[in-house]
Amino acid sequence: MCFHTSISHPTRKIEQQLKVKLSDDKFRPLFDTPNYHLNGFSHPNMLLVPQEKSEILAPGVWGIVPNYKSKEDIKSYYKEAVKYGGGLNARSEKLFEHFIYKNSIFNQRCIIPVSGFFEPHDQNKKKYPFYFKNGNDNLLCLAGVYTKIDTYITFTILTKKASPLFERVHNLKNRQPVIINDTELNNWLSNDLNENDIMSIINTDYPESDLETYSVSKDLFSPKVDSNHIDIITKVVYPELEMQP
Repeated sequence: MCFHTSISHPTRKIEQQLKVKLSDDKFRPLFDTPNYHLNGFSHPNMLLVPQEKSEILAPGVWGIVPNYKSKEDIKSYYKEAVKYGGGLNARSEKLFEHFIYKNSIFNQRCIIPVSGFFEPHDQNKKKYPFYFKNGNDNLLCLAGVYTKIDTYITFTILTKKASPLFERVHNLKNRQPVIINDTELNNWLSNDLNENDIMSIINTDYPESDLETYSVSKDLFSPKVDSNHIDIITKVVYPELEMQP
């Protein structure tokens, strides 16, 4: 599952690559500050491109909340939902039946641009974090759905069965986030998609040859360490680690 992300690209770069405009320039200083490690369980603010206004880049809270909740309910809902993964990820296989996702999948899809994300590898009951990024250092665009609660957008990242590369890394859960191919970005936000169209995009694997992945510091998993710094995306070699991408 995808619970840890990284976004170090400045907003201008995101706007340029996705051909969008930040919804309000007052957000620019906040989102121009690099976040090398965002832990989803802290429910950080991240930028996304919403289907309903696909020309803008808007702030959203990571962790989807049902649209019948009020803004006053959001914090208490996250405390309740932590046992279900905090609303951070949505299994794509359940999009059309889940009580939250089915109300968003046709009209409230989104793109979440990230510089990279982290997945765990398990060996001998120990976890080793791996970082995934685009090999050319462009953004990776993750697929999501969202809800609107008053002035807030809350979102979740879609996941699916792991491709061979992700299966080798995320070897217990065998899941991966849905990464949208560049050629499908506009299509993902189209209002004309039916269920088959949506699943076709989801099931199109991002080319593994375009991805770079490597092991990083175990500080990523430590609640006692501030891992939001540039060193957390630096390669760390573990001599005992058998898995190589």
